[in-house]
Amino acid sequence: MHVKDIMAKGIVVVDKDQNIHDALKLMKKHKISRLPVINTNQNNQKELVGIITEKDIALRLGSSKYGNLAPSHFHVSTVMTPQPVIAQEDQTLASAAKTMLENKIGGLTVMDSGQITGMITKSDFLETCQGRPFTEITVKERMKTSVTTIRPQDRLVHARRIIIDQGIGRLPVMEDGQLQGMITAKDIALAMMSFRKVVPDKYKPARIRNLLVEDVMVQNVKTLTEETPVSQAAQMMLDANFSGMPVVEAEQMTGILTKTDFLELIVELEGF
Repeated sequence: MHVKDIMAKGIVVVDKDQNIHDALKLMKKHKISRLPVINTNQNNQKELVGIITEKDIALRLGSSKYGNLAPSHFHVSTVMTPQPVIAQEDQTLASAAKTMLENKIGGLTVMDSGQITGMITKSDFLETCQGRPFTEITVKERMKTSVTTIRPQDRLVHARRIIIDQGIGRLPVMEDGQLQGMITAKDIALAMMSFRKVVPDKYKPARIRNLLVEDVMVQNVKTLTEETPVSQAAQMMLDANFSGMPVVEAEQMTGILTKTDFLELIVELEGF
């Protein structure tokens, strides 16, 4: 199979001069986590100039450098990653998956003859994880057992820093050895955006440091078991629009399975 066989077409884009509040609204409306950034050149042609993700927004909004700026002052161009890695329509899926793993990114803008024709993300790969051998491989065989966690009473800025330093998108929230919730880069971005809209500028730096993980985390988290086939886990993630799910056995978290683990499996199966 090739990229063109599973990529999303008619993709949503954002202009570099729009603000990040617009970008977040588009992501929420269309249930996506990244947007290609375009610029209209002198010939009135739309050209790809960057990519912006929920994680990018979360990182900027929590930065002391931009501490007093209102969301409307954050232009997409100041947050986006310029010169994004792209894919070609006729590129094999395994090759595209390998590119994403090597660059530690969750999606590729698809180009053909200089034009944006689609987007391929980790979620698109999940849809291919059905049938053999995916029904014969269990979650236990692919999950990561070394998992960074955080406590409900930890500060949100601490969670943000862990996500930056470790290059991850989510953190299980643990207390007394029990899973209490999950917090993601998206949760942080939305919380920071709401916070900046309601708190007066002079109080922002101090109060933002007092936001706690428990104020933002998602509770009653859906989990996987170790013996769940990865094909079923893939479908569960797609149905719930999750990028990762904790694995729980006998009320104890034993690992986490993410979309990245599926990409690694696809690359291995294809012999890269």
